[in-house]
Amino acid sequence: MAVKVYGAAMSTATVRVLLCLEEMGAEYELVPIDFSTGEHKSPPHVARNPFGQVPAFEDGDLMLFESRAISRYVLRKYKSSGPDLLREGSLEESAMVDVWLEVEAQQYDKAISAIYIETVIKPVFFGGVPDEKVVAESAAKLGKVLDVYEARLSKSKYLAGDFLSFADLSHIPYTHHIVAGPQASLFESRPHVKAWWESLASRPAYKKVTTGTPTS
Repeated sequence: MAVKVYGAAMSTATVRVLLCLEEMGAEYELVPIDFSTGEHKSPPHVARNPFGQVPAFEDGDLMLFESRAISRYVLRKYKSSGPDLLREGSLEESAMVDVWLEVEAQQYDKAISAIYIETVIKPVFFGGVPDEKVVAESAAKLGKVLDVYEARLSKSKYLAGDFLSFADLSHIPYTHHIVAGPQASLFESRPHVKAWWESLASRPAYKKVTTGTPTS
């Protein structure tokens, strides 16, 4: 029986989970949650995710929320059918995956998400105008984070080492949108970051999950 993902294709957190499912070749059903009607705050959905957010994930009697936790579950459940993206067979490699997942969540996400809200969410969904001060400040923060990435990626092909991992994939949901806008120069001006991103963007899972999602 296919697992179910309750979410929205435009949701970066939902995309994170879908990427992992696609990478592992898993069968799944995406159950759309309509934000415009407030469905994410409805009692049935709050029963799935008590914070009224997406995604929620159903596998038989098991219900999960929080995209990074769901993704780890997916990668463990289907580990025999896809790439080893958590590297749990090696203490050292799995530790490096954990380090860069923390960097993504605590450093990268905080800088890039503000740009995404201002340049994608506001104009596309609310017809608003981006706050250029917020965009500029966040771009400066992201640039400093990417300087660290550039140094790291000059030593290894991917963030955790010379192997693709969940730490890399977890960057895709926001980056997909930002590289389509004016802030793309933050990535293009750093050759190792640029090569890393191009490698991620060439993956079939990336192309399938992000096709049709508006970027600006």
